Amino acid sequence: MNRALIVVDIQESFRQRAMWEHNSNPRLVEQVNRLVDATRATGDLVVWVLHAEPGTGTVFDPASGFVRLMDGLVQRDGDPLVTKTAHNAFTTTNLHQVLTSHGIRDLLVTGIRTEQCCETTARIGSDLGFDVTFVTDATATTPIEHRDAPPDRSIEEILADPRTLSNDDIIARTEYVLAGRFATIRSVAEIASREAARAR
Repeated sequence: MNRALIVVDIQESFRQRAMWEHNSNPRLVEQVNRLVDATRATGDLVVWVLHAEPGTGTVFDPASGFVRLMDGLVQRDGDPLVTKTAHNAFTTTNLHQVLTSHGIRDLLVTGIRTEQCCETTARIGSDLGFDVTFVTDATATTPIEHRDAPPDRSIEEILADPRTLSNDDIIARTEYVLAGRFATIRSVAEIASREAARAR
């Protein structure tokens, strides 16, 4: 075992947000499950990460009941689960210790949001010396309002604003800044094919 699949923040919290209807990857759970199956077939590690904001009263407050894996994802006995309170999966957790104790050198990064917790986890992982593969089509995001946008707009107004960053633009930007610097970009199909060959 020298590889770990890191599944970042694919939790019910996000499905409680109205903007989730406009997320970039409606097949996210299916795509991640393909990677989970491929990872388990080679005896490698699956690590689940959840994001929590205790005491905030938001959908990320554990008291809300939404800080749990999205329906369709299953943590098995032996799969580590860490709960973070920062944007990356390392700073406020024992993830680095978990990975090093298992002899992990390579990371596959998946999850929500592409440009936020996933990208930041990939960057930190690279800086810590891991060989990082960013599996973009096993991540998801939603459109981002311009920093000067007025508050409390409807989703329709946000999406109609030409300054709103689209899902495609967010994903392209993330791949541009990670590739050749912090991570290798791969698809689910590429990873699944490679893992199937390793499992033979």
